[in-house]
Amino acid sequence: MPRALRNGRATAVATATAPVCCAAYCRVSTEDQANKEFSSIEVQRDACESYVRLHGDEGWSILADEYNDGGFSGGNTNRPALRRLLADIDAGKVQCVVVQRFDRLSRSMLDFLQMLEIFRKRRVSFVSVSQRFDTSTPVGEMTLNILLSFAQFERQIIAERTRDKMRAARRRGRWTGGMPPLGFDVTPEGGRIVVNRDEAEQVKAIFAMYVETPSLITVSQELNRRGCLRKSWTTKDGNRRQGKAWDRINLRLLLTNPLYAGRQRLGDETFRGEHPAIVPKALFDKVQRLMAENRGNGGSGARNQHGALLRGLLRCTACGTAMVHAPSKAHGRLYRYYRCQNAMRKGADACPTKAIQADRVEQFVVDRIRCIGRDPALREQTFQAALAQVAAERRGVKAEAKRLERDQGVVRRDVERLVATLARTTGPGADAVNAEIGTAQERVGVLEARLAEIGTREAALAGQQIDEADLARALEAFDPVWDVLLTPERERVLNLLIERVAYDGGTGKLDIAFRLAGIATLAAEVAS
Repeated sequence: MPRALRNGRATAVATATAPVCCAAYCRVSTEDQANKEFSSIEVQRDACESYVRLHGDEGWSILADEYNDGGFSGGNTNRPALRRLLADIDAGKVQCVVVQRFDRLSRSMLDFLQMLEIFRKRRVSFVSVSQRFDTSTPVGEMTLNILLSFAQFERQIIAERTRDKMRAARRRGRWTGGMPPLGFDVTPEGGRIVVNRDEAEQVKAIFAMYVETPSLITVSQELNRRGCLRKSWTTKDGNRRQGKAWDRINLRLLLTNPLYAGRQRLGDETFRGEHPAIVPKALFDKVQRLMAENRGNGGSGARNQHGALLRGLLRCTACGTAMVHAPSKAHGRLYRYYRCQNAMRKGADACPTKAIQADRVEQFVVDRIRCIGRDPALREQTFQAALAQVAAERRGVKAEAKRLERDQGVVRRDVERLVATLARTTGPGADAVNAEIGTAQERVGVLEARLAEIGTREAALAGQQIDEADLARALEAFDPVWDVLLTPERERVLNLLIERVAYDGGTGKLDIAFRLAGIATLAAEVAS
């Protein structure tokens, strides 16, 4: 204690020490750490309080308020206790921030330096107990910056290891987390997805709708008209995320998601997944071809100026790419060809399949279809496929009706809840609740209208009788019907009947994979 000389005698002079209110900030990254019987947060606070008590003779005292963030990453500042601490610093309640280790405050150098600048402006010192330095001294500031560089380096290494682990899991076809897409649910234990049967039928219907009408806008509008919503999901903490309406962007994401074909995506590559496929590979590939065509022609899939009947269907066997319609003019005459995309991009030497005359291959395919009505064995196969198609449509209709009834029940319960809330609400809040009730009632109306359509379709399917003799007569009538069809109608008929046409330019072999289920649709149209 300082002494002063008074009248030749030394006398003690008491000096007042300014009080220093210290706030102990504690953080752990996971909730499991925070919920233990004796958690890391308690260890950190004990260390901070002990350090403050050692400096009690300097006027240091610990604040009763606890600033604890349990289960929050140090990679950002979006933490409730940290925000509260910064607010108390602004209010002048805190003169010193104490942590057990400096990375408890932040693992990001930028965030850390920004907070230190806030402390400096408010004349608040920062103390780390384990590293034993104080930012009020030059040595403390230098040591802090060095250690902080290592902390950020460690965080980047951990992040890189996590990314490597996720990439390895994707290569093995494993689910790596996040919100599951429509058609899948995450298992209760996590780490794996399983097929949601009701939603899977809806996904198949969406892919089929796009094949029938290759327009993202048209299909999304039809889905909204039917009252179909995107994926609804309940998070681990019990929060319900209600599915929203469709638009062309999220519809494109669904149609291009390889999960539906039983694959996992990693960048530009895909790998076989642990989960089962919802959509057959042939249907998935066909949708991708149609979408690629629409991107190439600005989405004008309905325009077919040169009568290319096999666009989107013809494939090169040699390299597995599509063959595109490529007309050319010479001496005032139009010549039509289908050319291998690979050969067009990389040169004629890239693939033995150079080109094939469009008229020739189209006529071969049409003649092959005509054989269906003349070949008893193929006609029998067609008849069995037609029965299978009707059975599949019945299952799809029942699944959609079940889903709509479930959604209708959920919305009606929401309306009841909102009405009860409205009875207890006044003022502007009542207007907001009224608006929610109106939106929910509109959705009930949409679901009821679609259920009525489903009921009509179910009745039609129940009364539909497929007779093999009628089917044979319808296919035999293919010739005169084909001759009177316009180009768009002919293209639609071929898309109904054919899955793909594979051409090998090296051998000249042409293989047709029939979409036999579509023949039932054509038979019904021709016979009517």
